[in-house]
Amino acid sequence: MKAGARRRWRNDLQLRRGVKQLLRDLDIGAPLDVPLLCERLAQHRGRPIRLVSYPLPTPGAFGLWIGTAEEDYVLYQRDTTPAHQEHIILHELGHIISDHSSDEDDDDIWSQIFPDIPTAVVLRALRREGYDLAAEREAEMVATVIKEWATLLDRLETGRGKQTAAGRRLSGAFDDHQGWL
Repeated sequence: MKAGARRRWRNDLQLRRGVKQLLRDLDIGAPLDVPLLCERLAQHRGRPIRLVSYPLPTPGAFGLWIGTAEEDYVLYQRDTTPAHQEHIILHELGHIISDHSSDEDDDDIWSQIFPDIPTAVVLRALRREGYDLAAEREAEMVATVIKEWATLLDRLETGRGKQTAAGRRLSGAFDDHQGWL
C-alpha cells in the first residue's frame, strides 16, 4: 500500500477480502488490541501512527486523521466511552487503510503542537469540507469488518487462546468468506 494513493474497492466483498488479507498480513487475532493494530499497521506502512485522546468540540466530529509527511495522528474524542473510542479509532484507520486524503497535510502547523494540539489546528481540520459519502461509508465498513470479525474470533477461542474443535470447524467455514483466519 503506497501512501497517498487512493485505494479503490470495487465493492463490499472486495473491501472485506482486502481488510481480511491485511489483518492476516499484520497477524492480528483475537481479542482485538487496537493499539497493537495501529503499531503493526504503522510498521506495514513505514510511518508511525500516534493515537491522541483529545476533547474534540461537540457537536462535531468524534475523530480526525491528520497526516504529516512524517507520521499520522488519529485524534479521537476523549469524552466518550472506551467502546466508542475504539470504534472512532477503527473508523479513522479505515480512512488510512483505504488511502483517503488526511484532514491536514501542512507540516508547518505541526511544529507548533505537542505535547498538546492547539485548538485552532483541530478547528481548522474540522472546517474541512469533509469526505464524500462514499469515503465515509468505506471507512465505516473497514471499522465494522475489523470489529465484527474480532468479536467472532474472540467468541471462537477459549480463555487460553486455543480453539475448540467446533470453533475450528466454524472458523474454517468462514475463512474463505469474510473472516481473516
